Amino acid sequence: MHQDSKVYVAGHRGMVGSAIVRKLEAAGFSNIITRTSSELDLRNQAAVGQFFEQEKPEYVFLAAAKVGGIHANNVYRAEFLYDNLMIEANIIHAAYVNSVEKLMFLGSSCIYPKMAPQPLKEEYLLTGPLEPTNEPYAIAKIAGIKLCEAYRDQYGCNFISVMPTNLYGYNDNYDLQNSHVLPALIRKFHEAKESGAKTVSVWGTGSPKREFLYADDLAEACFFLMENYDGRELVNVGTGEDVTIKELALLVKEITGFEGELEFDTSKPDGTPRKLMDVSKLHSLGFRHSTNLREGIALAYADFKNKIVEV
Repeated sequence: MHQDSKVYVAGHRGMVGSAIVRKLEAAGFSNIITRTSSELDLRNQAAVGQFFEQEKPEYVFLAAAKVGGIHANNVYRAEFLYDNLMIEANIIHAAYVNSVEKLMFLGSSCIYPKMAPQPLKEEYLLTGPLEPTNEPYAIAKIAGIKLCEAYRDQYGCNFISVMPTNLYGYNDNYDLQNSHVLPALIRKFHEAKESGAKTVSVWGTGSPKREFLYADDLAEACFFLMENYDGRELVNVGTGEDVTIKELALLVKEITGFEGELEFDTSKPDGTPRKLMDVSKLHSLGFRHSTNLREGIALAYADFKNKIVEV
């Protein structure tokens, strides 16, 4: 990519897309194309085709998706499958039709089988049943990976796929029902501190282990891979380190300054017991994350207070 290359970031208002835009701008890119969902419905094939025909982007970061945590994934099953299938199919096909030089598809660690060996290697894809609560989202993301592979195989397109682990950071979703675990904890502990509550309830047993990557580190990795990786196989992007949900909750408690106690609501689902990415492939290519979890949560909490609390 050159600094004057025409780069389309799909999903630029989301946590991942906005981080990619920040990275591109910091690297001196001046020809970044974006569209809000009200300006361009990515589920509409004709509209997406027309957009690509008019704009002719040279590079595409496909970060647009309908996303959510365990609750949202489980409740809005049809939407998560339909919307994500349409978004990725429309963009990938339009990229092929309009001779895009390179496209990066962003998936999710939930593509891997529920009981796959840990850490999760790229080759474990499609080796067993998925976690039932987020199966529709995972199937859509798997379809996106296979679309990139198929367009590469049939048409020679340079379409690559990256699978980020659990993400957090600027522009996260802090809705208590539909967000992921880390932003939900930040909000819960902040509100408990402000209200003087004695306890904070955490979903599940606290025993599942999760890996967390700061979104700006993902953007750095995406930029690095767009410049340096042209392989057919997907690449995991993560830290290679994980913590239990209980350890995470205690860390958020400390950073937000909540002084009460934790309670674990075991009536709520735990999800997959462990989801740690094997990032040896990424490391062998020459990239490592730079933001540790404590530092990242402190940055995310500052962003939460700035965006949510002061609104």
